Amino acid sequence: MIKSKLSVAVFCLAFSGISAQVKDTLAEKMMVYQLPNGGWGKHRSDKKNVDYTQKIDAQLLKIIKSGNNDLATIDNNATSKEINGLIKAYSTTKNPDYLKSAEKGIQYLLSMQYQNGGFPQYFPNSSIYRKQVTYNDNAMINVLTVLYNISEGKEGFDAVNSQLKEKSKLALQKGIVCILKTQIPQNGKLSIWADQYNEVSLKPEKARAFEPMSLASGESVNIVKFLMMQPVTPEIERSIRSAIQWFKDSKIDGYTYNVSRESGNAVRVLSKKEGSAVWARFYDIPTNKPVFGDRDGSVKFNYEDVSKERRMGYSWYNEAGTKLIENDFPKWLKKNKFLNKTKS
Repeated sequence: MIKSKLSVAVFCLAFSGISAQVKDTLAEKMMVYQLPNGGWGKHRSDKKNVDYTQKIDAQLLKIIKSGNNDLATIDNNATSKEINGLIKAYSTTKNPDYLKSAEKGIQYLLSMQYQNGGFPQYFPNSSIYRKQVTYNDNAMINVLTVLYNISEGKEGFDAVNSQLKEKSKLALQKGIVCILKTQIPQNGKLSIWADQYNEVSLKPEKARAFEPMSLASGESVNIVKFLMMQPVTPEIERSIRSAIQWFKDSKIDGYTYNVSRESGNAVRVLSKKEGSAVWARFYDIPTNKPVFGDRDGSVKFNYEDVSKERRMGYSWYNEAGTKLIENDFPKWLKKNKFLNKTKS
């Protein structure tokens, strides 16, 4: 009798071990940080950055759970990063909790989209510049990439339920329309994109004091790369070719921009380098001259006139346009068999 009971106990223990859901430590933490509306914040309620390497003890759990929906954002890769992470964890473990959490995050993204197709930086928090349609730091493009992967069933997103797939397809198309609408005409030609736009008029606007209303080169590189992933229409082809031409016309030859760290502080240096090219982060919309914002809200046309704090605390140049022109664009032309057409 005792032997029989022991056998049952061993069987039950083995069965429970087999049936228990496989857990992924990072995914588990992401679910803890998820806000009630399905989104995630880049900051906790105590204003410290979300850090998934940190062990969650009782004190930290209390801080996390005191967060509210106003923290939810797509800035700094928040929300899209967690959705991608949870889908990856689900693909590995098949733990349904991860898929459920990711789908709740996707529903949040769908709920924040404006009717014009744009996405605000925060939702529902609409204070200051947070309600603007935001390309800054690739916020909107990160979201649209998630929606694209859902629509195409890529990167593990084929697991998402059919209702969300259909909604994502519609949201993706609205987002592409918004991208095409917000490409800025300059001197009679399409140029690139601004960082932020008014959520109603879709006119460019300034954001933080040192982020003036202007063309944004770094973010525009990723917008073009995103458009290159889409089926080609005349509007998309025109948009891509126009942006590539702008990058060719606006590069600053003979310079490189290096970022290093000394004693924990960023050191950013613009220096001469033959055969290299850079683009300023921001360009004045009417004149296409590089512009630089400062902490006091002033706009400078000379990099050296910017305060040292802002020169060292913000990336004012980038080299991303080189790869876009020399690698990404030719590959896109070849893929779509446009090589025999008029070259840009």
